[in-house]
Order: sequence, then C-alpha cells, then structure tokens
Amino acid sequence: MPRLSSSRRPVFVAATALGAFCLTVVPAAATATPAQIATSKTNGVAYLTSLQAADGSYAGPGLSNEWAFSAFAAAGTAAVDVTPGGDTTKNARTVYRALLSTASWPSATPVVTDYERAALNAYAAGIDPARVSASRNLVADIYGYWQNAEPGYFGPSANFNGTVFAALALGGAATQAGAPRVPQALLDRLVTRIRANQHDDGGWNYGKAEGDPGQLGTTSDIDMTGAAMAALCVSGVPHTDSGITRAKAFLKSKLVPGSGAFNAMFGVNTDSNGWAVSGLNACGIDPQTGDFLTSAGKTPVDFLISQQFNPGGGFKYQPSDTTPSAYASVDGLRAVAGGGFTAAPPVPATAGAPRWVAQGSFTSGTAAKLALTVDDGAGGLKVCSVSFTPTGTTTTLGAVLDAATGSATPSGCVSSVTPSSGTGTVTALNGKANSSAGSWKASADGAAFTTATRGTVVHAGDTLALRWGA
Repeated sequence: MPRLSSSRRPVFVAATALGAFCLTVVPAAATATPAQIATSKTNGVAYLTSLQAADGSYAGPGLSNEWAFSAFAAAGTAAVDVTPGGDTTKNARTVYRALLSTASWPSATPVVTDYERAALNAYAAGIDPARVSASRNLVADIYGYWQNAEPGYFGPSANFNGTVFAALALGGAATQAGAPRVPQALLDRLVTRIRANQHDDGGWNYGKAEGDPGQLGTTSDIDMTGAAMAALCVSGVPHTDSGITRAKAFLKSKLVPGSGAFNAMFGVNTDSNGWAVSGLNACGIDPQTGDFLTSAGKTPVDFLISQQFNPGGGFKYQPSDTTPSAYASVDGLRAVAGGGFTAAPPVPATAGAPRWVAQGSFTSGTAAKLALTVDDGAGGLKVCSVSFTPTGTTTTLGAVLDAATGSATPSGCVSSVTPSSGTGTVTALNGKANSSAGSWKASADGAAFTTATRGTVVHAGDTLALRWGA
C-alpha cells in the first residue's frame, strides 16, 4: 500500500507495548451495524493515539504517519486534542505545524506528493494549508509543480499518482469556511487528465496511461482506483458520471463474496480496501449496499472491521498477520469512519483551542509564496507559485503580478502587466486587453470575481485567480 512514495508495501510501525494491542480479531459479520462502526472508531482512535511519540510528533524523516490526522478527523477527533501524556504543549497539531514550517522540510529533493500529503493532513488537523506559517504555503508549493508542457499534470506525468493527489489536495482542502479554494477551471484541467488515464477496465493505476493503448488495456489497481474516484468527485464530478460508474463496476468485479475484501494486486489487504472505500465515501456511494453487498451478505466495511484487533484497535495489513500496522490502521479507520482522503477538522474538546490555526499576515522581510492562476477566457490557463519578499503585513495584487513576471514557478505565468505601476485597474495582462467583450477580474480563495486592480489588498495565504471575461 503506497504512501505517496516509491514503496509499494507499507512500512510497519509498532505501537508502544504492542502486545497489548494484539488481542482478538472480531470475526467478519454481515453488514456492519452502526454500533460496530462506533466501536471500531473508538478503538481505532485509541490505537492511533498510542502511536504518538513522546515529543508529540506523528511525522518526521522517512515517516508518513501524519496520515493519522485524516483518520482522526474522519472519526471525529481533533488533532489538537491528541497529546502525549496529556501535555497540551505537545499536541499533535502544534508539533506538526512546527515541522511543516521548518526550512528543511520535507527534504533537499522534494516531490509534489510531499506537499499534497501535507496539505491533506494539515487540513484535517485544522491547519490552513495555505497559511501554515509566514514562509510555508502548501497550496503554492503544489502549484509550483504544474507542467506547462502537459497542462493538467502536476509533477512528472509518468507519476500519475502526483496528479491524482493534486486533485485530492486542491479540491478537498477547502477554505476555513468550507468553500472551494481553487478555481473550477484548474480542477477541470485535472479532471481531464484523470479521465484520460482511466483504463479500459474502468480503474486506474499509478503510472501514466494516457495515449498508450497498451497501458490503458492493463489491469487496474484497487488502491489507485479509489483515489482517482475520490479525486474526480472532490473536483466536482457527480457520482452518476460514467467515469465513476465504470470505476464502481471495476471495484465490484474484484469483490470477494465471502469476505467483502477486494482482490488486490498484492492479495486482499486492509489498505486496498481502505482506499477503495474512501473513494466510494468521497463520491457519496454507500459501500455497504447495492453493488457492494455480496451474495454472501458481506461488504468492504465488514472486511475492514474483521481486520481490526479489539479492544486494541489496530488493523492488520493482511488476514494472516498477527500484529497491527500503522498504515493499515489509518486506512482502515478513515474508511470505516466514512472518510475520503481528508476531512474537515472537528471542533476541539480542549478548552480554548480553536478549530483552525493559520498565519494571519506576512512577515516583512521573510520570503513568501502565493498560488496564482491566470485564465485568459479562451482555454488558456497558467498556473504558478509566485515567490516574493513582502515589505509589510499585506501586499497588493500589483506587487504579486510584478513578482510573477520574474519569480514564478513554473515560469511564464505572467509576462506583462498594464499598467506597470500605481493602484489602478489592470487593463491588460499577458498582452490581452480589456474590451467591450470582457475584462480582467480577480478572486481570492474562491470568492466572487471582481475588477482586478493593482491596489487590491492581498493577504498571507490568499489563493489568487485572475480571469478574463464578461
């Protein structure tokens, strides 16, 4: 089960006093009841809580247990409430935010999936992913991997996984108010690429298949099919869409009637079932009825619960395993709890703890990034991360556009701005001028588009979109 890395089989992480968690496994039963699901959530949260290090961390070099935040949120537990020994100064959210804010994170050679994974889990932990710190904007980090030569792909197109998780992060990590953060035009480009990579059997795999009949004809992967389904649905595709119904049919064809497991590439396992169920959950498809209730009365959720040690709460990877897996426990709990690949953070139980934490302003003299899209209204969309050093607690749209002409990744997002100074209306951008047919308008964080002016105030973390139109 991959963790957005090159490793296909999960790394197993033992809990403290592991033996206490390796008790009896509940036998698989017919459709899981609300009471069974509630017990599974309670015990699963207890197990994941036990994995927290003494310093409060869930993530670090070589680890990706921060996926626990997505499972916690789906199960109704706020990351800020997860503390080692009750030490609230080391709560999981505060420690994770500090990690993401360090200059050395994620590594000297980062890849786009590092930032996508972080955005999904920061969101679930109640950290605004565009406002982690004065110098860390995960949305802008992701934008920087847009492929100008292959619009709609993020990161090398051969690693299709990176594009799917771009859609999950950009479409799933909404604003604090729950509104879409990025423009639909960007999500539509992602949807086009995801559709183009759907295999003939209705599913998807980790590598690029677009334009390659041989690859499109190969057998799909359960895990990636769940992720790609979710990516489409969080990008605005309805569950009745043919792409989703074909994916459902593929998953149904892989169901094992006697257990509710999916027959995955590496055999039946919790991670594959978890990703498939999370894909169904994200699309609003009940994984316990209709196509996913087998002739023997089993469902994919039944299988997941049968993989859980109780009362220990951890999930094993394969049925023959005798100890729980951290990754399997995250994937199992998130799916059983009804989650997709992220979830809005619950209201904390800790007195005085806010639901969200976010960088409220720029720090003068500290390098920052902003996410920017430029839509020419004629099918051309440019996407980039703009680097600049603010001179105050806010900046202006004019300053961002000026910076984008020379400090954008990828380059070419903005080639020219008219006027080139002042605070007035933007009358031309990239050589396209306002006219009676349309003009340049701007939006931040998915708000309504209004006339673009150089003097428009821009705040830390604003996700900026410019569009030419009526």
